[in-house]
Amino acid sequence: MTRDEILQIFKESGALLDGHFILRSGLRSRQFFQCALALQDMPSVERLGAALAEKLRGYGPVTVLAPAMGGLVIGQEVARQLGVRFIFVEKIDDKLVLRRGFKIAPEEKLIIVEDVITKGGRVAETIDIAREHQADVSAVGVVVDRSNGTVDVGAPMECLLPMEVETFDPENLPEDLQAIPPVKPGS
Repeated sequence: MTRDEILQIFKESGALLDGHFILRSGLRSRQFFQCALALQDMPSVERLGAALAEKLRGYGPVTVLAPAMGGLVIGQEVARQLGVRFIFVEKIDDKLVLRRGFKIAPEEKLIIVEDVITKGGRVAETIDIAREHQADVSAVGVVVDRSNGTVDVGAPMECLLPMEVETFDPENLPEDLQAIPPVKPGS
């Protein structure tokens, strides 16, 4: 898929939003990627999943591990495209945990799949859980990298849509964002 094709999916689904947004990291932004809107359309999920799976295939995973909620749909589709197992971690008391009887074997080769990354907090938590089980985290795959390429997750990272999106400290907002009430759309 080309960059323009990916952006078109986000635009047509209303997943690329403009305004004043509070990100999970606490930073503010003029743009927000509500991937859930793009990932509600199964033909789009299939196309994005196939493109991301192709980038990750060479890492030879036997399992895809995704953080809930954002990574669930795309993680499952990447696993389907690769023909491998899919499991996920989920929040309990705002901390990610592995539950529901999912097991990770020592040295199990896996990849982490997430929808959007900005500072990499949820991906880092997911990697920590995998490494607590002595798994081999061979790569991370994301649909949108909002970090401007600055996040180091401690494993090779593949993304479909690298974006240069300005983020701002809430105490140091530009005038245009100060004039717009902030929204926390959820992630």
